[in-house]
Amino acid sequence: MSQRAERRGIHVDQSELLCKKGCGYFGNAAWQGLCSKCWREEYQRSRQKQIQEDWALAEKLQREEEEAAAYASNQGSQSHPAPQSQAPPTLAPFSKFEEKKTNEKTRKVTTVKKFFSPSSRTAPKKESHEGKAPSPSISRQSSIETDRVSRDFVDFLKNLQKPGREIHKQSRAFIESMANKKDLGADELSECVQDFYQNMSDRLMAHFKGSSERVERVMDQVEKYIMTRLYKNVFCPETTDDEKKDLATQNRIRALHWVTIEMLCVPVDQEIPEVSDSVVKAITDVIEMDSRRVPRDKLACITSCSKHIFNAIRVTRNEPASADDFLPTLIYIVLKANPPRLQSNIQYITRFCNPSRLMTGEDGYYFTNLCCAVAFIEKLDAQSLNLSSEDFERYMSGQASPSGPDSGHGWASGAAGASPGVVQTQLEALSGLSQRQEQVLEGVRDLQVELQQWEESVGRQVQGILERYPLELRPPPPAPAIDSDNTDDDGLPPPLTPQVFAG
Repeated sequence: MSQRAERRGIHVDQSELLCKKGCGYFGNAAWQGLCSKCWREEYQRSRQKQIQEDWALAEKLQREEEEAAAYASNQGSQSHPAPQSQAPPTLAPFSKFEEKKTNEKTRKVTTVKKFFSPSSRTAPKKESHEGKAPSPSISRQSSIETDRVSRDFVDFLKNLQKPGREIHKQSRAFIESMANKKDLGADELSECVQDFYQNMSDRLMAHFKGSSERVERVMDQVEKYIMTRLYKNVFCPETTDDEKKDLATQNRIRALHWVTIEMLCVPVDQEIPEVSDSVVKAITDVIEMDSRRVPRDKLACITSCSKHIFNAIRVTRNEPASADDFLPTLIYIVLKANPPRLQSNIQYITRFCNPSRLMTGEDGYYFTNLCCAVAFIEKLDAQSLNLSSEDFERYMSGQASPSGPDSGHGWASGAAGASPGVVQTQLEALSGLSQRQEQVLEGVRDLQVELQQWEESVGRQVQGILERYPLELRPPPPAPAIDSDNTDDDGLPPPLTPQVFAG
């Protein structure tokens, strides 16, 4: 089987990582293959269209209500002179119809007003937040980290003097405004943060007169400050199904624990110590991503993981790694690491990271590849691993394992696909362990003999001392009686006798 055929389910052309609009930036599966810029434009257009449709529906229901009210008023004025018993029989059904229309109109109008009214967004879900209150230790840890980031942010802005004070003021005002928007959806929260990024970036660009490097440095600090303060409110919000996706992805990766390096055509030899060390570091980095609070720091973990992967491939092949080698290895690392809350972290980065980092640069490239790796894992099938459908289903159900005796693959039968060199190395290691075990056992036997000889020698020395200096047991002297004459005390003065003095 050729190398090309082996990778038919994993190979991804680099053009597929770019935005579908052809703007040249990196796309994202969460944005339907678009970059953040094109996605925001599409989202704003669709949102504006939805707003117009909602307003049109509200106006239509308003007109229907007015017409129904006018019709009911006319019917009431015509039927007023007549006795109550002669009321039109269709009045009651019409009243129900009017009530239904009114309720529907009220619901639609309230929804539209709530969508546009900022005051309607100030009522947070107190019960749900109280029910999920963090533990005191987590709260203290978050507070310490928040205070530290705030101090670092203030120290950084001191070098900017007047612009620094304005940046700090705007950032604090934005955080306070976001505190009243906890009931917004994730997309609305993301749009608020991205708008703030854009406005702040435009102001800084005008102030620094086009110095993109200085603007990027300031924006990194702004992102770190506001996202550390907003993390617990915007990470995996209750209005999304991120938590369900996390569980589904985690269960999916657990079910694929049997996937081997050979199945994914991963060009990594873990028998090489440096390669094994790089693989462990890559797994550690992708797991550590969940402990970070700032999107830029999470991206840094992904970038570090990717660089360790490239190093492992380079050491194995003695040549620079290609994109075709990188993606299968990244998939293998994700399967072995099973990172916690993977989908939530990807969505968090997508929604709240500075868009310039995701559209260009190595951070954006590696993040796009991670999204591709997760998408591949979700859609992984028998054809992607060059397996038959029957074997794939058996492995997924746990009825068989690729390393089991009933597996029909070359790498899974006999010695589980180990090369002769690997087998020889393992046999030599076992032989060395056997020799060391014999040496340990021989040392134990010698120690037992020495202990026995030492015990006999100590016994002989004790017996010799007892023979030279026999122990004599003397009876204790009798205790003297209290009233008996004590001749040993003749030198003592006589006892005092009481004397009587005449008064």
